[in-house]
Amino acid sequence: MSTPARLAPHDDDTDDSLLRRVIDGETAAFAPLLRRYNRRLFRLARATLRDDAEAEDALQDAYVTAYRNLRQFRGDASLCTWLSRVVLNECFGRLRRAARRDNVAHIFAPADQESLDQMAPSTLERPEQAAIRAQMRTLLERKVDDLPEAFRVVFVLRCVEELGIDEIAACLDLPESTVRTRYFRARGLLREALARDVDLAERDLFEFGGTRCDRIVAGVMARVRSSETAAHVKDDEP
Repeated sequence: MSTPARLAPHDDDTDDSLLRRVIDGETAAFAPLLRRYNRRLFRLARATLRDDAEAEDALQDAYVTAYRNLRQFRGDASLCTWLSRVVLNECFGRLRRAARRDNVAHIFAPADQESLDQMAPSTLERPEQAAIRAQMRTLLERKVDDLPEAFRVVFVLRCVEELGIDEIAACLDLPESTVRTRYFRARGLLREALARDVDLAERDLFEFGGTRCDRIVAGVMARVRSSETAAHVKDDEP
């Protein structure tokens, strides 16, 4: 897949200016918005769904939904908050559909504790700092996956993406006191499992490189342009 062409920068490439350009018919102006929030929203989807591929698919579907409903964005919250809600709705919808299909309780089952216990000592014995960090990141990701969903999403938004409590409360439609409680409870659970090693790896969770960003942007823009073409063809029909 070829890398999508990047939009030439404008002096006023704010969220509002890009939104106006998209709504006025400049489809390509949607791509910079995707790149601006791709990592944060991918991490939100990944924290909710606990699977890289599923998170990518959900994020693309959410972006297409957002594109089709951009005129409904009223600016009551930030664009990122609005997009976060669209992504969460998509993720929760996928979880509900999966639960109905599987009809089993183990959809949120924890990882194999014995395997995790065996990993921890080996990571500490490695002499190379980079290798230790990579191993600890993998271990921490698994431990985050084990958290209850309510704690997991708050932890990723607060600790990994470094959003403020007020921003998280707005994204999740929760009282700030509830966000604080869930965040501190999540950290307590993780520290019980990882002790001193939590702080080493927490900011590297759910790697989001340029390749993944390009893939998501390319997929979304292809779908957006396809829908635009289909709409034009329909309008031209007698």
